[in-house]
Amino acid sequence: MASPAPFSRYEFMIAWRYLRARRAEGGVSVMTWISLIGITLGVMALIATLAVRAGFRAEFVDTILGANAHSTVYYAPTQIYNELTEETYVTPGRVEDYDALAARIMQIPGVTRAVPAVRAQVMARQGDAASLGDVYGITLDALRGMSGIADPQSALGNLDDFDRGIAIGIGMARDLGLGVGDRLQLVAPEGAKTPFGTTPRVESFEVVYIFSAGRYDVDKARIYMPMAEAQAFFNREGQADEIGVYVADAERIDDWTMPLLQAAGERAQVWTWRDASGSFLAALDMEDDVMFIILSILVLIASMNITSGLIMLVKNKGRDIGILRTMGLTEGSVLRVFFLCGAFTGVIGTIAGVALGVALSLNVDHIMAALNALTGGNAWQPEVRGIYHLTADLRAWDIFRAAALSLALSFVVTIFPARRAARMNPVEALRYE
Repeated sequence: MASPAPFSRYEFMIAWRYLRARRAEGGVSVMTWISLIGITLGVMALIATLAVRAGFRAEFVDTILGANAHSTVYYAPTQIYNELTEETYVTPGRVEDYDALAARIMQIPGVTRAVPAVRAQVMARQGDAASLGDVYGITLDALRGMSGIADPQSALGNLDDFDRGIAIGIGMARDLGLGVGDRLQLVAPEGAKTPFGTTPRVESFEVVYIFSAGRYDVDKARIYMPMAEAQAFFNREGQADEIGVYVADAERIDDWTMPLLQAAGERAQVWTWRDASGSFLAALDMEDDVMFIILSILVLIASMNITSGLIMLVKNKGRDIGILRTMGLTEGSVLRVFFLCGAFTGVIGTIAGVALGVALSLNVDHIMAALNALTGGNAWQPEVRGIYHLTADLRAWDIFRAAALSLALSFVVTIFPARRAARMNPVEALRYE
């Protein structure tokens, strides 16, 4: 008998017949099923975890960029020494000629918008309820440019009425019991200056727009006020606190830091969205790597069952191996036959795991909704995680590396028992037959 070509149809046929164990070899069949199920579940968990982690990061970044500038230009406070009193006073950094600065920033290649803004904190009161508010004084056009704020599908009220009132987040509206048309009292610590000191400034504003930015902290504390109104309310006549900058590629925001500093001049400072959330995103990336390693170990453990099953199969098929060797089958052919036995399990398990992982990732939102319904809303708490719902982002690279890892491990653990079968002495295998 001539030895067949490597990975020929003949070798595939023998390997497939060996996998279909008879009732007397039920142990081999059980080990094959355990390996198959283990690899399937491992690959499914790996793909679903990577997709959910990627979706969480994408949703987190989208909510940041939808309600905040990509980068902020502001000026450091100035220290002034009074020789008469021998005291040092600190004056807050203000943008005096903010329109001219915004025009210079707009000349930087890649900058799409430059928005002057007034920022301050207030106490928001409605009846006996109170909350801390973070006020942004901007123009109507600037507010329309924020995708996370100017969303008519998730907002209440008319954004065109912004010039005669304020816009607040849905979390603040819920906490204070406010609706569109109600009035909200704002208390600013820096108000009118009198001989007895600075008195707080108290004024009521009509709520004309209620938005949902998708982030719990933004919806709970953010207040938008017309630019001119904010300048008057916070004693910023002719001044702004910062310039919000939007660029073409927010992921590469660090590339614009030096051009922004050069355009803003002396005492200018730049604060990007990565500076504000970079540590959290770095922790997410590190957790992604750790989770991949942990779940890879689970896939490896499942793949090791292939080794156990093949060792049992080689022991049961010793007589067959001896007969095939005496008929002319080479060691290489025997090795390939048993390698294919393990490879079949790895390939089938990987394909099933990829299919289940993709299906689980595509329906993770419905699954989390069902878990929330069963647990009374404790499965996903937006006040802890910052976003309202969990999404999955299936990426081809994640699916590829999960499948490649599973196949590679399945092929590697198959080599040892396959080599053992190939090196079996046919004389010893047939001595007692």
